[in-house]
Amino acid sequence: MTQEDIFKKLIAHCKEYGFVFPSSEIYDGLAAVYDYGQNGAELKNNIKRYWWEAMTLLNDNVAGIDSAIFMHPTTWKASGHVDAFNDPLIDNRDSKKRYRADVLIEELLAKFDEKIEKEVEKAAKRFGSAFDEKLFRETNPRILENREKRGILHARFAKALNDSNLNELKQIIVDYEVVCPISGTKNWTDVRQFNLMFATEIGSTADGAMKIYLRPETAQGIFVNFLNVQKTSRMKVPFGIAQIGKAFRNEIVARQFIFRMREFEQMEMQFFVRPGEEMKWFEHWKQFRLKWHKALGLGDHKYRFHDHDKLAHYANAATDIEFEMPFGFKEVEGIHSRTDFDLSSHEKYSGKNIKYFDPELNESYVPYVIETSIGVDRTFLSIMAASYDEQQLEGGDSRVVLHLPAVLAPVKAAVLPLIKKDGLPEKAREVMNLLKFDFKTVYDEKDSIGKRYRRQDAVGTPFCITIDHETLENESVTIRFRDTMQQERVKIADLYKIIEKEVSMKNLLKKLI
Repeated sequence: MTQEDIFKKLIAHCKEYGFVFPSSEIYDGLAAVYDYGQNGAELKNNIKRYWWEAMTLLNDNVAGIDSAIFMHPTTWKASGHVDAFNDPLIDNRDSKKRYRADVLIEELLAKFDEKIEKEVEKAAKRFGSAFDEKLFRETNPRILENREKRGILHARFAKALNDSNLNELKQIIVDYEVVCPISGTKNWTDVRQFNLMFATEIGSTADGAMKIYLRPETAQGIFVNFLNVQKTSRMKVPFGIAQIGKAFRNEIVARQFIFRMREFEQMEMQFFVRPGEEMKWFEHWKQFRLKWHKALGLGDHKYRFHDHDKLAHYANAATDIEFEMPFGFKEVEGIHSRTDFDLSSHEKYSGKNIKYFDPELNESYVPYVIETSIGVDRTFLSIMAASYDEQQLEGGDSRVVLHLPAVLAPVKAAVLPLIKKDGLPEKAREVMNLLKFDFKTVYDEKDSIGKRYRRQDAVGTPFCITIDHETLENESVTIRFRDTMQQERVKIADLYKIIEKEVSMKNLLKKLI
C-alpha cells in the first residue's frame, strides 16, 4: 500500500470516527476549511494544554495572553505583511490550476532525496548486517551523482528566493521540465506574487467603515502588548509571552487535508532577550522545542531540523522542525531569531516608546526576539499519521487502531458492561461515575464486547474496563490495554492509579526537565 493510499484512509478515518469533518458539508463544503468533531476537539484541546503548560508552567519567565483577532490596520503595515506577505504563484494554462512555485521546486529537491534513500534501502537489503551505511553514502556513484545534482538545484533555488527573482523561479521549473500533476503539461505562466491576508471592514456605516485584516499570525498581538505584559507582570528580560489563537491566510494552494488551511490555529511564544544574546537563546529554544515533540514517543527518527534557504526580512536565523508525514518531511514548527524588527517597527509606526529599561545595565533598548511558532492543526495531523495502524491479528482477524499518546487521547477509558442486564449496566455506571471527574470516560453497551473493543481501538482509547458478573461478587473488573490487547483482572479501587500513571500530563511534562 502506498503512502498516498494510507493518507486517504487516514482522512476517511478522521471523518468516520469524529475527528475532522469538511466544513459546511451539507452545502458541499468550503475548500481548505475543516471542522473538528467530538474526538478531534478533545485531542486538539489536549495538544494545546500540553504546549501551554510546557511553556507557562515549566518556564517561570513565560506568561500567556489572549489577544484579539481584529487589530488596527497599521499593525500589519508595521509588521511588513501589507507589503511583503506574499507567495510566488504559477498557473498551468491547460489545467487552469495554480501552484506555489517554491513548493514545486521543493518537491523536485525531495525527489533527489528519495532516490538517495532508495539506493540506501536496496543496499541494506542486499548486504544485510555487513552493510556500512556511512561508507556507502560517501562512496556510491549514484548517490554522489544525485547529491551533486541536488546541490546544484538547491543553490540555484536558494539564490532565486533570496533575490526574490521570480523569473529565475520559473526558469528552474522550465529547465527541470516540471509538469502539472493534473494536465501533465509544461504550459506555465510567469510567476507572480500574491498577498495572503484576508481583508474586511469594521464600522457601522459604509462611509465610516475602516479596512482591516483577519490576522495572518498571532505574533503581532504579542508585540503590541509587550510593555503591557512586562509592566503588569514585572518580568525582566529575558522573558517570554505565549499565545494560542486562530489565524487566517488566503492560501491559494491549500491542500493535503488539514496541513494547509485558510483558517488554522497557532501556538506561538515570543521570547525577549538582550541584543547580542539572541543566538544563545535561539539554540536553547530549538532544543527545548524538539524535546517537546520527541517526548510524545512518536519516533525520534521522524523529526529533523531544516534551516531556511531564505530568511524572512526580519530574521537573522531560522529553522524548522519537520515531521515525516505520509507525504514527506514537512514543517510543523518554526524557530526564528526575529532581531528587534517587530518592536522597532511598531515603535516607529505608533510613535510610542516601546523600549525596555534594563536595571542591570542601567540602559534602555529594544529587545531582540526569539520566536517559536507551531501549528496546532499540523501537530494534530502528525500525531494522527504516526498513530494510525492497520493490524492483522491471529486467526485472520484485523483491527484499525490509533496508538495515540495516552495523555493526548480524546477518551481515556471506556466502561463496558458485558451484557445489558443482571445489574451490570448499573454497576458500570457506578464505575464510570468514580472515574469521570478525573478522566474523559465513555459508556458503551451496544454490540458484542469484541465490536466495542474495536470501536475504542479506532478512536485511540487507552483502556477498556469490562464489568461482568464477577464484578458484582468481588469488586473486580477486567481492564484491557489498547496497544497490547492484554487483559488483567484488577480491583475497582485500583483503576484510578493504573489510568493516572499512563495519562498524567505531569509525568509527560517531567520528561522535558
